[in-house]
Amino acid sequence: MKFLDKAKIHIKAGDGGNGAASFRREKYIEYGGPNGGDGGRGGDVIFRAVPNVNTLIDYRFQTHFAAERGQNGMGKMRTGFSGEDLILPVPTGTVILSENEEIEYADLNTDGMEYLAARGGNGGWGNLHFKSPTNRAPRQANDGLPGEERTVVLRLKLIADIGLVGFPNAGKSTLLAAVTSARPKIANYAFTTLNPQLGVMYAHNREFVMVDLPGLIEGAHTGVGLGDRFLGHAERTKMILHIIDGTEEDWGTHYAAIRHEMDSYGGGLINKPEVVVINKIDALDDDTLAERMAAFKKSFGRKKKPEILTISAAGRVGIDTLISVIEKKMMDM
Repeated sequence: MKFLDKAKIHIKAGDGGNGAASFRREKYIEYGGPNGGDGGRGGDVIFRAVPNVNTLIDYRFQTHFAAERGQNGMGKMRTGFSGEDLILPVPTGTVILSENEEIEYADLNTDGMEYLAARGGNGGWGNLHFKSPTNRAPRQANDGLPGEERTVVLRLKLIADIGLVGFPNAGKSTLLAAVTSARPKIANYAFTTLNPQLGVMYAHNREFVMVDLPGLIEGAHTGVGLGDRFLGHAERTKMILHIIDGTEEDWGTHYAAIRHEMDSYGGGLINKPEVVVINKIDALDDDTLAERMAAFKKSFGRKKKPEILTISAAGRVGIDTLISVIEKKMMDM
């Protein structure tokens, strides 16, 4: 299944049915009088968050949705049937935005949560409502009211416990494959991961959902590279694993660049609990590792240093320690 985290669709609620203008016509009843029923109410359009779905691909090709129209009223004071509501399932974590994306209508961040996006029109009155002492045979009836319609933007922000961030080719996908059953594409070039990848990490009968976000580069919050569309998925996470390629000489510059993108994006990313993971240490000798680690810690100055771990995801070095640290931090939240 292809991944799609943004879609623009047009929705229309059902129109109300028209009221009926009819009269009793029964044998031996000379003055039957009006008996037109009301029209039925149009169906609503409702978004519902559903679990076990992590893409908006269903809204890629079909972009117009309409609820059922209310039935017209009938004689013998019969009201038309109301139109059925249209339930549009979306992945849990979907945000409903206005067409220009400036207004947030709803954030469906819980399984089963619903949002009434467009209300159906009321049915029109039948001529029975217009009967009066001075108008005993009214022939007018109301038309049903039109249902609401609007264009909305659906934006999915994946819900996960742990988010993996870092520069391209830092080893995020390799780490995801090492600690979960996920099998992301892994290759020795930048931007191997083009879509977020989810995996479940198990630790002492507990499970945590981990998401590997496509590699960020400087300027991502303004749309550079793969842009800021994937930073939104990190908003839902409870903690951040910041992966740094240990074979790079200046860890501090890489760390500061990603932190700057997170801070510029907003959404509280910069304040989330964080563990810095230095990957690919099996490619370094002890002296080089110690030298770069000392320079990295010095780059923080007087600022509080995050917890720093060293691993080799490919060689499974330090993985057990990393899992234990993640479990402890998650349990403390």
